[in-house]
Amino acid sequence: MYIKKIILNNYRNYNEQEINLNKNINIFYGDNAQGKTNIIEAIYLSSIGKSFRTKKDKELINIENNNEKAIIQIDFEKIDRDGKIKIEINDKKNIYINGIKAKKLSEILGNINMVLFCPDDITLFKDGPAKRRRALDIMISQLRPAYIYNLNLYLKTLEQRNNYLRLIKYEKKSEEMLEIWDEKLAEYAENVYKYRKEFIEKIKEKIVNIHKKITENNEIIKIKFITDCENKEKYLKKLKIDREKDIERGYTGRGIHRDDFEIFINEKPLSSYGSQGQHRTTLLSLKITELNIIHEEIGEYPILLLDDFMSELDKKRRENLLKNIENIQVIITCTEKMKIENKNQKIFHIKDGKIDIEQ
Repeated sequence: MYIKKIILNNYRNYNEQEINLNKNINIFYGDNAQGKTNIIEAIYLSSIGKSFRTKKDKELINIENNNEKAIIQIDFEKIDRDGKIKIEINDKKNIYINGIKAKKLSEILGNINMVLFCPDDITLFKDGPAKRRRALDIMISQLRPAYIYNLNLYLKTLEQRNNYLRLIKYEKKSEEMLEIWDEKLAEYAENVYKYRKEFIEKIKEKIVNIHKKITENNEIIKIKFITDCENKEKYLKKLKIDREKDIERGYTGRGIHRDDFEIFINEKPLSSYGSQGQHRTTLLSLKITELNIIHEEIGEYPILLLDDFMSELDKKRRENLLKNIENIQVIITCTEKMKIENKNQKIFHIKDGKIDIEQ
């Protein structure tokens, strides 16, 4: 698949901008704070329905124009169809898929498949599990839109259970009612677990050889999935064992909202013993694995978004990545003008929210 055109109106620091993209490599370069990452964000937003930079949609509106509505439109082409995603943001966010207004946010998923590599990802294996769960959720949701529906059911039920735990603690409500929340929570937890387990297994299957190739057979990578919810019955038992603790603290201590995965390099935990270089190489292996999984699932490669490409990967790692992106549309942002040898590419210069084509 590939994006043919991006249209931006009153979005971030853009007034009106139309960008026609190359099917292969597209390089956007310019100084910091000129609007490069805004291009990546617009594509991501049209794929997932949410920004990776802010939770407040109003921040996407260019308020300097005295216009209270931002518009992002992406025209794309897949093997079996052309498509168009249009997002309007003012008091609320409206999404149109091929001209038809979406009734719920999840309808956008699976239209534009993408893999994002940004500077913030470098801490993926150092930060807490929430960041790793989000990375896994994004990959799964693009290929299994029903996943988000099940995850949201779980999270809503979790909130209701936590509220009732506090009612038991402070208002002496009956503990018997907790059985209802436990039953539902365990049912949704098992559904989410199955999706996550499936994709962790897919990653495990592919990442070993990819990582060996990137590290020239010097490193063996392993992934361990950490969860409390292998099945409904086991999770219900754990909830029952932890009930008094949960009542005392006023929230649910175990569940798929605590899921995590850990990376081991040559049998040692990456988070504790990995060098900065190993973190970067592992992230590279994970992103290439994600590209391959999506290709295997949908029969075509997703779009690869490389934000601030030059800053986080040295020359060797950049070359390793570029070797693995044949027949993939790539959107690259960087501060210095770059040209990739023997690749079909289009180069854009960005300054103050204005884009000039240089090649």
